[in-house]
Formats: sequence, C-alpha cells, structure tokens
Amino acid sequence: MDTKKTEQNMQPAKVLVVDDQLVARQLFEMYLSGSPKYILADSLSSASQVEEYVKYNRVDLILMDILMNDGSNGLEAAAAVKKISPETKIVAVTSMVEATWLKRAEDIGIESFYYKEAPQETIMDVLDRTMAGESVYPDTPPTVPMGLAGSEKFSERELDVLRLMTTGMSNSKIADKLNISEGTVKTYIHSMLVKTGFDNRTELAIEARVRGIVAHID
Repeated sequence: MDTKKTEQNMQPAKVLVVDDQLVARQLFEMYLSGSPKYILADSLSSASQVEEYVKYNRVDLILMDILMNDGSNGLEAAAAVKKISPETKIVAVTSMVEATWLKRAEDIGIESFYYKEAPQETIMDVLDRTMAGESVYPDTPPTVPMGLAGSEKFSERELDVLRLMTTGMSNSKIADKLNISEGTVKTYIHSMLVKTGFDNRTELAIEARVRGIVAHID
C-alpha cells in the first residue's frame, strides 16, 4: 500500500471561499469549520483576486459566487483557474436564477452548481459529492415569482430581450443586438407585461434585475 498517498487522501481539502457578501462568507466558513473533511484556505470578497491567489497557493476546492458588486464575476475567474490549476474543483454558488449561467458553467468545466436560495440539498452535501468526483448540477434554475407569473413562464427569447432591457438598452438597440425587428421586441415586451401584470417596461426590467431572473455579464 502507498502509505504516503493514503495519508494525503486523509488530509482535509483546502477550500477557498469567494463571495462579496460578508454574511454568505461567514456562513460558508462556519459550515467548513464544522467538518473534519475541509479546512478554510482563505476568504475573498472579489472574483478579481482569485487568479492571483491560485497562482501562489494550493487550493483543492473553490466555492465561487458568480456576480459580485465590484463588477467581477466568478465564471470568468473560474475559467482562469481551470487554465492555471485544472485539478482544482469549483462549485459555483449564486442566489440569481439567470438560466444561461448553468450552460456557461458547464462549458468552463466547473464541477458543480448550487443555488443559495432554493437548495435541493445542503452545500456540504454538494461539496462532498464534488470532492468524490461527481458533477452536481440542477436540471433547471429554481422558480422565482415575477408579478403574476413565475420565472419559468418566460420563453428563452423573452429572457434574451429582458436581459438586455436590464442594461438600459432601447427597443431599437435590443432589436439590433438580437437581429430581430423593433416590432418583434415590442411584442415580446407586451407578452411579458401581460404575464406579469406590470404596467411598463421599466418596472419589468427593475423587477427582473432585483429578483435575479436575468443578469448580464460578459
């Protein structure tokens, strides 16, 4: 038996927590401190710090928030980490239900994905399964109420329009961006207003952003 390899496997995994919310970081730290399987390597408040940290420190697992207040995003940071240290496992965590992030995370090679607000299992279960070699992804984002409708009631194209609306784009610019007519954009917006019961496109865009139904990141 390779005694050295066995001893290495018994060592707790070093975990880096990356989240811009202090309460979330402290909660993750508390969970980690309660398990002999893990040890906190560090906590960072910005995804912009992750690449540099991983260059000079061994990390077995990263708990990575996606969208942060300083404009940095965990998907971009995760892609950088995978180039530097492909063996480092990553669990993306978010409270936003932006549907495109699941596919982007998989394409980057992020091992697992966890929604903070609607967990099907605990974060520690996800960490254990990820470290055991599993890839843990929900089939779909959780449903979030949006006026009179749930977020699952929007079509993919409606969400494309809504996502650009949250950036402040006019209908004409959205039409150019999506290569559709301005009339078609107005039709999608009207459909979403009918579904939600909101009075105007501004209210629709604000509510979508606040509830995390869509989020625009590069």
